Amino acid sequence: MTSAPSRGRGRRRVGLVRFAATVVTDYAFVWRVHLVPRSGRVVPARWRHGDRAPVLLLPGVYETWRHLRVIGERLSDLGHPVVVVPGMRHNRQPIPATAEAAQRILDAHDLRGVVVVAHSKGGLVGKSMMVGTDVERRIDRMVAINSPFSGTRWSRVLPNPALRAFSPRDAALLQLADQLEANERVTSMASRFDAHVTEGSVLPGAVNVTFPVDGHFRPLGNPACVDMVVAAVEGGDLGEVGSDGDALSAGGSAP
Repeated sequence: MTSAPSRGRGRRRVGLVRFAATVVTDYAFVWRVHLVPRSGRVVPARWRHGDRAPVLLLPGVYETWRHLRVIGERLSDLGHPVVVVPGMRHNRQPIPATAEAAQRILDAHDLRGVVVVAHSKGGLVGKSMMVGTDVERRIDRMVAINSPFSGTRWSRVLPNPALRAFSPRDAALLQLADQLEANERVTSMASRFDAHVTEGSVLPGAVNVTFPVDGHFRPLGNPACVDMVVAAVEGGDLGEVGSDGDALSAGGSAP
């Protein structure tokens, strides 16, 4: 069986204290998302408007669009229409089904030149669209945040069907990894250490960028990281890019 080409390059080994601190900080952000008042759970109407490239938000498994709200607000303020997938709920459906649902939104609204902003599983959904469902090439490119392009070893020990698709040995994941043609249109952004994505987020042929923070969720609300995501969407400078498409960490320490 073919191994995923990006496997191993993004792994990080850290001590127990750093691991624990990363998890605590991560889930502080998650709880803030879940505890927003009911009025904050409605997609802002102003997101529908804008004269710049439309942005499709794709959250990760057990996430909603609200996990990407900080990024969505910034992009909306800059004039990008921001689109979410109705009925996606907590994104527990198989990747192909979610890709088809998201593609129907792009097709129904005749959106073109779309920039996908995806977190975690959302990056797999976005790439699945780029190499499969997006036959009219409505998607211009994708900015993926901490996406498990090579899977995660946690899928082997957590008895949850929604997580088994992230096994490094999953046939569908390996097949998606072998489809390299879309990678040049991807910016894969990853934390220095991600306790969830054990195999890293390096994607061959893509622009690979390292956030100056630890955590799977933390970049979604960290000001320095959000700035980097916005810069990637806007096509701005992400740091010194190497010959293999990798980019150095843009910026120093971050809160």
